[in-house]
Amino acid sequence: MSRIGKKPIDIPKGVEVDIQPGNTVVVKGPKGTLTNNFHRDIVIKKEDGKIVIERRGEDSFSRAVHGTARAILANMVKGVSEGFVEELEIVGIGYRGAVKGKNLELSLGFSHPVVYEIPEGIQITMEGTNIIKVSGIDKQKVGQTAAEIRSFREPDPYKGKGIRYKGEVIKLKAGKTVGKGKK
Repeated sequence: MSRIGKKPIDIPKGVEVDIQPGNTVVVKGPKGTLTNNFHRDIVIKKEDGKIVIERRGEDSFSRAVHGTARAILANMVKGVSEGFVEELEIVGIGYRGAVKGKNLELSLGFSHPVVYEIPEGIQITMEGTNIIKVSGIDKQKVGQTAAEIRSFREPDPYKGKGIRYKGEVIKLKAGKTVGKGKK
């Protein structure tokens, strides 16, 4: 049995879980509502304040989907109760960002500013001019948005300039060594 899939999910106070026919689960909480449709090989039940996930068969696909379904459902419950936050750092002289209306405007050393339209259900805030906070209730959407912002100027392997996740360590490469090996 899947070690992750067999763990029950606690339902915190203020969170409502509705299991509908066709394996559709609706999770409502103080931060919003999330809906997901799970595979038919998965059985989702509510038992005394917890969500239990079981699988119908023992084939390899059912075993693989079991742990994944549990992780997705746990992230839905956590998202509507607490939410998810990804932090990005902008590193480099003259590199900065600002939120203007529904757009994130980044100055990353190009001849033009990079304008990123903030997706629905995602909030982006700036701390100063170099820390970007991406938050929302859907973990996949928050991670995807952070990855798209990072892709505008990934960290340079020689100087370390660019957009990186908070706490990400960039291993810098050595530059050219001039005059070595001359006789």
